[in-house]
This record gives sequence, C-alpha cells and structure tokens, in this order.
Amino acid sequence: MGKRSKAGKQKKSPAWNALSAVAAVGAAAVAKKGLDASWRVATGKNPPANPADPDVELREAILWAAASGTIIALARMLATRKAATYYAQSTGQLPPTLRKDGQKATSSDAQVA
Repeated sequence: MGKRSKAGKQKKSPAWNALSAVAAVGAAAVAKKGLDASWRVATGKNPPANPADPDVELREAILWAAASGTIIALARMLATRKAATYYAQSTGQLPPTLRKDGQKATSSDAQVA
C-alpha cells in the first residue's frame, strides 16, 4: 500500500457530520414546504408530484424543477454555512471538510456566514 501525505488527510468530525446533515435536511424540508405553498398560491394548483410524468405539462415540469432545485439548494447551502459558523465559534476552527491547509477560523470568518 502507498503512503498518503499528511496534507491530504483530514480528521473526521462526527459532530460536524451530524450538525451539517441536520442543518441541510432541515433547511431542505422547510424550503420544500414553503415552495409548495408558494406554488399553490401562484398557480392555484398543487406542485407536480413527479415532473417526469408525461401527464404533467412540460412548461409546468420545467418551472417546478428549476424553482425547487434552486430554492432547496440555496436553503441547504445557507443552513450549512450557518452550521459552519456555529461550529467555528464553538471549536475555534472551521469544520475539517472546510479547512484549507493550516487554516484556522478567526472571529471575522465566523461572522461572514
């Protein structure tokens, strides 16, 4: 087996894994609920259950896919950034998966997100 460089290794953090997963899943659920309600208000119909279904109008399927993909991805990203800020404030450093080589969180880094 070959040797791995120390720079390529990152310590795993079960706390960060759990925190980021909960934040992302929670944000996606809240965003989906809000998106569904917004869709109903805007169109007067329920959002498509399966946009790939040929019975769903193509225009509606495309709009739903674009809106839901964008809103849910943004919500997950923002929630993960907030979770990273909390983690950095709690531990004094960024989560392992977000650290650059030798990078430490500073008070200004923690306030950015």
